[in-house]
Amino acid sequence: MSVAELQYENVRLTQENTTLRAQLDEAKQQLAWFKRQLFGRKSEKLRPLEGSGQGDLLAELAETVQSPAPPPTETITYQRSKKRREQAVNDTGLRFDETVPVQVIEVAVPELKGEDAEHYEVISTKSTFRLAQRPGSYVVLEYRCPVVKRRERSELISVPAPANVLEQSLADVSFLAGMLVDKFSYHLPLYRQHQRLAQSGIQISRGTLTGLAGRAIELLRPIYDAQLEHILASRVLAMDETPIKAGRKAPGQMRQAYFWPIYGQADEIAFSYASSRAAAHVHTMLGEHFTGTLLSDGYEVYAQYAKARPEVTHAECWAHTRRCFERALEAEPQAAREALEWIGALYSTERKIAKLGLEGKDKLAARTRECEPLVRGFWQWCQTQCQRLDLLPRSPLAKALQYALARVEALQVFLADPEVPIDTNHLERGLRAIPMGRRNWLFCWTEIGAEHVGIIQSLLVTCRLQGVNPHIYLVDVLQRIAQHPANRVIELTPRLWKKLFAKAPLKSDVDRGSNNGVV
Repeated sequence: MSVAELQYENVRLTQENTTLRAQLDEAKQQLAWFKRQLFGRKSEKLRPLEGSGQGDLLAELAETVQSPAPPPTETITYQRSKKRREQAVNDTGLRFDETVPVQVIEVAVPELKGEDAEHYEVISTKSTFRLAQRPGSYVVLEYRCPVVKRRERSELISVPAPANVLEQSLADVSFLAGMLVDKFSYHLPLYRQHQRLAQSGIQISRGTLTGLAGRAIELLRPIYDAQLEHILASRVLAMDETPIKAGRKAPGQMRQAYFWPIYGQADEIAFSYASSRAAAHVHTMLGEHFTGTLLSDGYEVYAQYAKARPEVTHAECWAHTRRCFERALEAEPQAAREALEWIGALYSTERKIAKLGLEGKDKLAARTRECEPLVRGFWQWCQTQCQRLDLLPRSPLAKALQYALARVEALQVFLADPEVPIDTNHLERGLRAIPMGRRNWLFCWTEIGAEHVGIIQSLLVTCRLQGVNPHIYLVDVLQRIAQHPANRVIELTPRLWKKLFAKAPLKSDVDRGSNNGVV
């Protein structure tokens, strides 16, 4: 081979070696990231820097953004007496309210029995409380309906049993509510509930349990529709998607589908089911009537929807931006940590604003004064990093920088609108019920079943957001919905139910059984 050919081959091999090394580094970084997901810390909190690096970086942040001086404080000293703990708190720290049943057990005193009993007297009682549990508590309600005969006519009159929520059903409303709460709030699959029933001496098929759950959820569909309509009327929406297996694709295989949760401004959430992750579902869900701000992660379908709708503003999540830099910690520890410190300072400022309880113009002014300089400084830092000669295009840090700089406008929407959150963490906390349930009941046999999961989870998660007891809520609305005016069904959503009916909810017959068993 000639010298020129050897030089060409050397250049080719050098380029190939550089490419392979970059791919190897990327594979190592991905492997390290997967190991962290399996075995590492699940918290996204940043650990403090060791040595003087943190101090230098914080000093740089302080020079870039001058924080206002803290207000003067005064030290107040006082003595506080130890309060008497109420509601049965003993030396073990057991606390419970008046709704918890208490079974009193009288402890025998040996000294009060025998020849010397007359020498003792009880002067006080000391209570010790212990938390106990019974196996799955089920009750069978027996309705004894008299058959009356009119003497002169020999006419028989049979008193019917009280109406049930589900016609010709063996389940009381309390059982329906408990079954739904156990499965969708506490992620106890129906087959485990079936086992618990069998161990309690009750024989019922799993198919019957599935049918009862489906029929009960179908009764709640109008409430879900009303809640979704109210959510879509919000000026600021947060939207995401999470996978679910629903429907059989082939023997042993399930179809990949998605729930698309939407979070409204009134702390309500709705899980919409779709058979794919296509952009068409965003248009179908939000429709042509939504006007406002759509907050999401970096999935491009949300930006496409907002781009097609000039009256919709697209905002993106800072938490997802932060996660990109967190993935670069292994490859670029110093630079990635600097990015995380910048974003951490932004979050710290947002927490201070939240603690002050600012709203409207006051919150906007605080964000402009405190957050905007941090955001500008972060963008300048990103531009500086992009000019580094040693930064490889395929490195995790380069990808994180590209992700952030491609979304400058969407990430700054919160600076102009005080009602827009800085991230979608509130939505992610709400949709957590889906992946938690997915670990237990795994999949949905049918797409109708997946729709039912979306309906019941929308109501149960909203109950949690609104501070409503889900069991009491379901027992009430499952009975109330048949007699409630259809044009006022929105009153049965958890948000309004707690204001209108929570003080005097409808109860089941098992709860009314204290009146000598008379219905």
